[in-house]
Amino acid sequence: MENRSYIDRHGLWSDSQVMRAAEVLRQLDAEGVHLIRLAWADPHGAARAKAITPDAFRDAMANGYNINVATSTLDSSGGRVFSSFVRGGGMDLDEMTGSPNLVIVPDPETFRILPWAPGVAWILCDEYFRDGTPFHFSSRHLLRRQVARLAEAGYRQVVGLEVEWYLAHLTQDRLTAENTGVPGMRGKPVETAPMEPGYSYHSETNLDIMQPILSELAHGYTGIGLPLRSVENEYGPGQVECTFTAGDAMKMADDYVLFRTATRQMCRRNGFFATFMCRPGLPGHFSSGWHLHQSIVDAETGRNAMTPDASGAALSPTGEKYLAGLLDHAVAGTVFASPTVNGFRRFQPNSLAPNRVTWGTDHRGALMRVISAPGDSASRIENRAGEPAANPYLFIASQIAAGLDGISRGLTLQPADDAPYESDRALLPASLDDGLSALSGSTLFREQFGELFTDYYLALKHAELERFRQYCHDNGIDGAAADVTGWEQNEYYDFF
Repeated sequence: MENRSYIDRHGLWSDSQVMRAAEVLRQLDAEGVHLIRLAWADPHGAARAKAITPDAFRDAMANGYNINVATSTLDSSGGRVFSSFVRGGGMDLDEMTGSPNLVIVPDPETFRILPWAPGVAWILCDEYFRDGTPFHFSSRHLLRRQVARLAEAGYRQVVGLEVEWYLAHLTQDRLTAENTGVPGMRGKPVETAPMEPGYSYHSETNLDIMQPILSELAHGYTGIGLPLRSVENEYGPGQVECTFTAGDAMKMADDYVLFRTATRQMCRRNGFFATFMCRPGLPGHFSSGWHLHQSIVDAETGRNAMTPDASGAALSPTGEKYLAGLLDHAVAGTVFASPTVNGFRRFQPNSLAPNRVTWGTDHRGALMRVISAPGDSASRIENRAGEPAANPYLFIASQIAAGLDGISRGLTLQPADDAPYESDRALLPASLDDGLSALSGSTLFREQFGELFTDYYLALKHAELERFRQYCHDNGIDGAAADVTGWEQNEYYDFF
């Protein structure tokens, strides 16, 4: 018994993962891989990684690999939020004392060979304590639990990704002292220049200006199995939108983590720059959004459980209850869709972003846009509150938790809003501070995400907020003003 591997001993892989693991190890030899990046998502949804050799990887595929717990205790500046070196690690948890190791376990079904990095492979990992207990603060574990709850109710969630981001020329050939920071204060981001003049929506000419690097990206996405459907130029200068074929919730969350990091890597290697910051602090830059398309399907038959049964209905009765749950918890869940100081600047009237808790049929001014028709198997709800910097595991998990609550409580759907910016519905939080307050008071999210995780996440985001407030105080700035501050540009432009 003592010779059983860590993964086997704790039963951490399904049968399909065991089968895929054998294929991965054979592929490793056949493809001449010399380094494998073990990747995991931090609390912000950003990819962290260690690169290990094939021999070390073979052992990791049996026993996991040790990492420091530190990436879960840092804010987006790399500043330490919790007192790791006192008893309880600043969290009153003995197991967090002293910034201990975690074990990351590769998920064989996420293995890819990176076409832009010859001889390098990539695999997502789950975080565990040494005794096999899932790590408290892993957002991937959190989504897995919500997916399991949905399965118990007889459903699967299908998610479609529609993501806006900015592509720019990289104009700085090397870093300077200004680009380096210290924990708690990020340096200035690298200098960039717009790719195209912008504000010529869907211009083919402007699209062609970006085509060489967009073609490189499309080739790379194909090589790593990202199901790209479309690429288009959006509103702002160099603003791009990518859409992907819909899939199961966990896979799409994983794909989103890979999509962001892959895009940034490929762009940088080719002399370009990609940012998923919502609204860059640069002249003429329009806010970017992440529109999360979602439906639930019958787990046995695959039938879309949201498709309306009759002409004139927006959704099925089950779909209406699910949507009512999304609306009921929209204010408290906003911070999972838009988790940065910068992201809340999107919520303005008549801005292609929502500003209150509304829904409408094919209405881009509403928070929840319903796209459906009787007999249409692609009937779905589009949540338009997201910013591209959101943690996909938390955003998607919040939707499952809220939608399931609507179904279990049999909530009645409010009437649709034909003029959402003029309705008397509840306003979305106007700031990160308001969003955190709403989350703090949420019974649902404290129950479903756990008191421990909720308080942890609030502490992380409050640390970020306090640094922003200090910057505004030191520089005599009204933090609620419409203009993007220098702090936001430094904090988010090159981190996301």
